[in-house]
Amino acid sequence: MKPADLARLLALAAIWGASFLFIRIGVPALGPMPTAFARVLIGALTLAACLPLLKLRWDMQGKWPAVLALGVVNSGIPFVMYAIAALWLPAGYSAVFNAMTPLMGVLIGALAFSERLTRAKALGVLLGVAGVAVLTRTGPVAFSTDVLLGALACLAATACYGLSGFLARRWITRRGGLDSRLVAAGSMVGATVFLLPFCLAALWRHNTLPAAGAGVWAAMLGLGVLCTALAYILYYRLIAELGPVRSLSVTFLIPPFGIVWGALFLGEALSWAHAAGGVLIGVAVWLVLRPVTGVEHGASPAGGVAVKR
Repeated sequence: MKPADLARLLALAAIWGASFLFIRIGVPALGPMPTAFARVLIGALTLAACLPLLKLRWDMQGKWPAVLALGVVNSGIPFVMYAIAALWLPAGYSAVFNAMTPLMGVLIGALAFSERLTRAKALGVLLGVAGVAVLTRTGPVAFSTDVLLGALACLAATACYGLSGFLARRWITRRGGLDSRLVAAGSMVGATVFLLPFCLAALWRHNTLPAAGAGVWAAMLGLGVLCTALAYILYYRLIAELGPVRSLSVTFLIPPFGIVWGALFLGEALSWAHAAGGVLIGVAVWLVLRPVTGVEHGASPAGGVAVKR
């Protein structure tokens, strides 16, 4: 791996790790739904502004319905789930759970898409579940119903990410494909349209916008511009340089950054449970992602649109 590619990989992990920090800042002030909506809206606007710079046009080649629906599964629902989890879980917890994405992809592929479940992948799934159990039961946050609900929300988000890769292959790639950056922009539009009525309903019940200070809106800009739009562009640059499987090594690096950012800026507690749970999930992800027969598969480690190539 060239130094420039390694630098991009670390930068991407740091940016995606920071997304959980920004969510934890936004949710207490805005609430889960407005936070998720602000993220997709800002992300969509930023990507729309970037497309001309990337010399791309909004030409979906008749695939707009598929791209919009993909945005609901790949961004709309997962972003809401992580925002809900932020009501109860530290940023570091959510970052560690996010690493379950490839494992969810394995389970969904085996259960719904006739993908072969090897022994290594099955062992990886079991180790991943063990890692989640270690973190939720022995981590610095006392185990409770709220912690369990937060963990389930994170796992629901990773299940959506795992499912989106298969849907992208079925709806887009097998129909001729699209530039993945264009799919990212279009899917963000789909997520924005999907979340708009839910956000309006939440604000109708309790308008949290006037109470949000400058720090909250700065976090929303960071979440939408850096952690969503620009992170997608950086991720696809890595795919072009390293290939999908090697690019997914970012999955191993996001949890440490998420934990460190939470500890530094939010004062979240650290414990050996972070290390134990993280190592178990890390080994699980390695078992799932290690190349087999030289075939690479694309996936989405932190909410990026997964388009099989």
